[in-house]
Amino acid sequence: MTTPIVLLIISVILVLAGIIGLVLPAFPGGVVLFLGLLLAAWAEDFAYIGMGTLAVLGLMTLAIYAVDFIAGALGAKKFGASTRAIVGASIGAVVGLFFGIPGILLGPFIGAVLGELSVQRNLMAAGKAGIGTTVGLALGVAAKLAVAMSMVGLFAIVRFF
Repeated sequence: MTTPIVLLIISVILVLAGIIGLVLPAFPGGVVLFLGLLLAAWAEDFAYIGMGTLAVLGLMTLAIYAVDFIAGALGAKKFGASTRAIVGASIGAVVGLFFGIPGILLGPFIGAVLGELSVQRNLMAAGKAGIGTTVGLALGVAAKLAVAMSMVGLFAIVRFF
């Protein structure tokens, strides 16, 4: 009797870690979220959540990564950023984590600018690319969180209604 309760507690922890992980670059937040929902279904012997719902949740997990890629690429393309700017923004986001809120906000921008400056020496174009890449990353995070909340909502609706 306690095993399902322990599994449900672990699944809640995984879901929360997955949602938080969607904000962090290089952390598989979508997969962790899906595993938490899968564990919750398994804890109840798939009595409420079946394979159809799990398949939809799996597709939504894939959509998280597609949305992230598309948003970053569109933001970078719109402002003329290079591949190095995108890589720089990702590195800046990781490094920024160690500097708290200012690092989280400025890290991707600084990384994108430095990445763009490694391709061209025009500071104005690098700043524009940095803004575009940062906006793309921010929109990607917002979209990933929207898909994640939809996953949790779908799970709750199927489970409780």
